[in-house]
Amino acid sequence: MQRLDAPRKIRILLADDHTVVRQGLRLLLIRNQDIDVVGEAASGREAVAMCRELSPDIAIVDIAMPEMNGVEATRQIRQDGSGANVIILSMHKDAMYVRETLRAGAKGYLLKDAMDKDIVQAIRAVARGEAFLSPGVSATVLDDYQKHVTDPLDLVTNRERQILQMLAGGKTSKDIASELSISVYTVDAHRSRIMKKLQLRTIGDVVRFALQRGLA
Repeated sequence: MQRLDAPRKIRILLADDHTVVRQGLRLLLIRNQDIDVVGEAASGREAVAMCRELSPDIAIVDIAMPEMNGVEATRQIRQDGSGANVIILSMHKDAMYVRETLRAGAKGYLLKDAMDKDIVQAIRAVARGEAFLSPGVSATVLDDYQKHVTDPLDLVTNRERQILQMLAGGKTSKDIASELSISVYTVDAHRSRIMKKLQLRTIGDVVRFALQRGLA
């Protein structure tokens, strides 16, 4: 029985039609005290049904499964109201695959060749309400997205917009880290991504951009 004062574990459903893959994932995940694997599914249809039954926090879903593929399974899981977020496992780096899974409601996209290194990080990020893309696809997806947006501010996440406003207000990385209870390193990483997405070169450019958009 879990102690009343113990932090709540992240409840995971594994969905992959290969038993050996599910077993490997389970062994990898149960080493982490904050993660609990509550079920396994061998098809997309079974994954949808088990999400309804078990209400996991996160379903880790293979993109290619029998009966129902990972994209359609993701769509149904998100529509059913179980509250489960979805992280897709895939061998495909093409932006098209990522775009379709994100449209279906997935919060993460992991390449199988980098799965061991990134999966725990992805789970914790999604559990915090963030999105996670394998580094191997993030640049491809950003390039693809930039071709389809008309407003560069659409590229910025809610957290990045928040930090953008704080930077434009004259706050230092240390100030922002303290206020948001994150590390200075994390703030600097957000700032770099903001400037890359908005094609800004200096903090002065950031301030001018924010003023022009009514963010400061």
